[in-house]
Amino acid sequence: MARMRALLRTLLPTARRAPDQSRTRPRKAPRGRRPHNIFEAAATYVVGCVEEDQDQIDEAVTWVQPEALSFGVNELACRAVIALARERDQSPRTVARSLLGLPEFSGDSEAPEA
Repeated sequence: MARMRALLRTLLPTARRAPDQSRTRPRKAPRGRRPHNIFEAAATYVVGCVEEDQDQIDEAVTWVQPEALSFGVNELACRAVIALARERDQSPRTVARSLLGLPEFSGDSEAPEA
């Protein structure tokens, strides 16, 4: 059984503990304050990236686990694309490709090469 566990740890990097747990654990909220949620962390992180504010980015990554932050950033991206698509009266695909500077994609042919 121990051999199987060791094999799984080797094959699944997420099953291993990070060497520096202090960077990946969220901070406990001071008494009287509620903890930050994943959406607050994602919004702060993205705004920090946009404003090139490394202190804001560093603070946001301590609020939640990395996987939760990734989920929050993904959710923020989805909601932003949907909101822009409605505002522009375009499809989410068109808006997403436009934001990334990709050529328009017609659904009739194969996907363009990366």
